Amino acid sequence: MKTTTQETFVADSRMARRSFLKYAGAGAVAAGVLATAASCQKHGGVVSDPQVIDLGTGDIAVLNYAYALEQLEAAFYKRVIDSKYSGMNADETALLTDIRDHEVIHAAFFKAALGGNAIPDLTANFATINFNDRTAVLTAAKTFEDLGVAAYNGAGALIQTTEYLVLAGKIVSVEARHAALIRNLLNQNLADESILDLSTGLEKHKAPSQVLPIANSFITGKPLSAPALGA
Repeated sequence: MKTTTQETFVADSRMARRSFLKYAGAGAVAAGVLATAASCQKHGGVVSDPQVIDLGTGDIAVLNYAYALEQLEAAFYKRVIDSKYSGMNADETALLTDIRDHEVIHAAFFKAALGGNAIPDLTANFATINFNDRTAVLTAAKTFEDLGVAAYNGAGALIQTTEYLVLAGKIVSVEARHAALIRNLLNQNLADESILDLSTGLEKHKAPSQVLPIANSFITGKPLSAPALGA
């Protein structure tokens, strides 16, 4: 029987998920290296406003910033798979499960790297998302993925440690693949002017001051604050 392109893609993605999880231990080793470097820095600790979650200073702030976004994405995709939208087929289930697994690993990676400098586990608030509706779920997924890519791109210039910048570059490339996949499921342009500067062909970026208000809208409890990052 002839295998279609989509069937091949899904089969490959399932294999990719198994390989990704199998070799996740390598990420844990890298996280250990980061944790050693991070231990030389201090988290911001208690700030003047006790009603916020302080991300800290320096590279710690950037890592906590990324960790917060990965926590939200992991929580979102866990919810998507735990309460599948009406009509979710086997192909979509496999692909969205892949993304969930990646985001869970990303979040665990940052938590291990940060060690005692990590912000607390966040409580997500997805009350505005109708998880039973395909379009609503995929539109929300596009928001998270596009925001994540723009956030990583915007934070790159703030990273001081070379090792962190290299790993951030590897993670943002995965997030960009997720964004393209979600846009494909929505039958939308994979590279339009909402995410690209068409005059340069470069991906747009967002500063923490632009990203955190959006992220905070999906968090219950104390909002995230990053004075050291200008947000």
